[in-house]
Amino acid sequence: MKKILLPALILICSTGANLAMADGNDNKQKSIVGQIETIKVHELDLDFQARIDTGAKTTSIHATDIKVIGDKSNNMRDHLGDIVEFTATNENGEKAKYKGKIIKVSKIRNAQGVERRYAVKMDLGWNGEHKTVAVNLRDRSKLDYKLLIGRNWLSGDYLVDVDKKDEDD
Repeated sequence: MKKILLPALILICSTGANLAMADGNDNKQKSIVGQIETIKVHELDLDFQARIDTGAKTTSIHATDIKVIGDKSNNMRDHLGDIVEFTATNENGEKAKYKGKIIKVSKIRNAQGVERRYAVKMDLGWNGEHKTVAVNLRDRSKLDYKLLIGRNWLSGDYLVDVDKKDEDD
């Protein structure tokens, strides 16, 4: 009987410790966002009606007049670390110019095919919370939402409730 009791006690104790450690890693309360949310892009001082898209890896903003300062190459990857200038426009037609450092060049696959896009870091705010993420630059003029929030913004901090409305905040 003692031979069975000791291993059973060890198993129960170690399982309880593992559960306690798992709970300790997930103490942070995640905020709940809906499919559409008002997001402030702090560098632009503009609010956007943003589409929350768990299928998109990276956040994307409507950018036009994209110019790399000192452009010397046709290869977009040669511009990593350079400064890019662009105009961002929200769904209300409000515009802001921005200059930022190119932090990555992404290869994006979508319904139109494959394209390369520059990405800059931007501080995105929702309900007083801030999160700085990579935002890729794309002409979204034909799309309803000028800001698409991807998993890089959601990850670790937000859950999506498809029934939640923006006005519920």
